[in-house]
Amino acid sequence: MLFALFASLSGFSQSNYSRQIAAHREEYKAEFLKSAKSPLKKEDLKNLHFFEPDSNYRVEAAVQRTPAAEPFELPTYDGQKKTYVSYAVLTFQLNGKPHQLTLYRSLQLARLPQYRDYLFLPFKDATNGHETYGGGRYLDLRLGDLKDGKVQIDFNKAYNPYCAYSDGYACPIPPRENHLTVEMKAGEKNYGKAN
Repeated sequence: MLFALFASLSGFSQSNYSRQIAAHREEYKAEFLKSAKSPLKKEDLKNLHFFEPDSNYRVEAAVQRTPAAEPFELPTYDGQKKTYVSYAVLTFQLNGKPHQLTLYRSLQLARLPQYRDYLFLPFKDATNGHETYGGGRYLDLRLGDLKDGKVQIDFNKAYNPYCAYSDGYACPIPPRENHLTVEMKAGEKNYGKAN
């Protein structure tokens, strides 16, 4: 009886989570139609594909701040460079194995009031070039997401850079320190292919 109750609650929890991710993805698609610089039009949105929501890819990470980090030039796929600084190192467990990613802050965006609390988490993983865009994917965080030395990373919200849809965009290349050897079967898939 207790097991059946737990299984029922677990199923409800996953179902509720799936609805949250579905709503997040609808908002994500709507953002493409708000910007004049967007690479996608309304008719292109049907070509956006995602992994099924999976709460196992929502992890809690320990946050180790890097206040002494020096700014550096992060190359982009169109040959430009953008200035970032390491903000923190995030350590987390996925499927029982430890992983680490570096969280960055754009010095250019930090000067704009609406992006002052914006943090950037670019990464590559073993799905790149197969199920997902070969150039890696991104996650966005805010300063307020970091609480008591912890932060929640939800790879179900991982999205493609504009370069995945069209040329001519200055998309930062995920640094080597953010290359994961595991498959992150969560978030956005390749554009234009149902895989």
